[in-house]
Amino acid sequence: MEIIDTHAQLWTEKAIMSMPESMRDGYLRIFGEGNLPRIGDTIEDMDAAGVARSVIVAIDAETRWDYKVSNELVAETVSEHPDRFIGFASVDPHKGVLAVKELRHAVEELGLRGLKLLPHLLELRPNDREMYPVYEEARDLGIPVLFHAGTQFHTGTKLKYCRPIDMDEVAVDFPELKIIIAHFGWPWYEETMTICQRNVNVWFNIAGWAPRHIPEFVKRYMDRVLSHKVLFGSDYPLVSRQRIVKELGEMELKEETRHRLLHDNAKQLLGL
Repeated sequence: MEIIDTHAQLWTEKAIMSMPESMRDGYLRIFGEGNLPRIGDTIEDMDAAGVARSVIVAIDAETRWDYKVSNELVAETVSEHPDRFIGFASVDPHKGVLAVKELRHAVEELGLRGLKLLPHLLELRPNDREMYPVYEEARDLGIPVLFHAGTQFHTGTKLKYCRPIDMDEVAVDFPELKIIIAHFGWPWYEETMTICQRNVNVWFNIAGWAPRHIPEFVKRYMDRVLSHKVLFGSDYPLVSRQRIVKELGEMELKEETRHRLLHDNAKQLLGL
């Protein structure tokens, strides 16, 4: 079975050095200036974990936080390893019609296959009407939207933008839009499970979590109620795929759930 990772970062040296100084310095402190991740590290981690393909995401929050990992850089990385990576674009809805045009360009010209949004960096709730033109474009392009949801650790940002419950309104208003709630929305995971259960167009991933720390409530839903909605994700390099796959192997899951989590759901959602 080929494992598909639906959520990983492009935190290579080239990506980090392209960031604004305020963001770049934070990553340099985390990794150390002489020890920045290479794309080869990502591929080695994928190989060791048996991950065949991985989504890598762009970031665009220029208006409020001057933070960007460009669509062009993601597309360039995908073009260098087309059998291993799937690129997700990012646009800043504050840019209005320019954001819509950029998303179409990223999909139709650069070949990216999804959209990543970080509401806390945009300082917009997912159900803010300023977001809606971007959703309309994503729907028309037939691509999924991956939302950061739940807690995050960007200094100065606010958690109020990251509540999963706001995505219910988006799911209802855009029933043809495919939505992924990242990190199962922790600590608001009851909201996430409810939204995924009641909306056919919403999925969730386990990115950023070592499986042994996933709450029992979420595990029960993964295995019994929403096995058709759960997606493997790593958020690499924050958590290694090797650790996630190992700990998933130690979890008591139905074999059908395991296949859906690691491969089948992502294959269907991403149209692979």
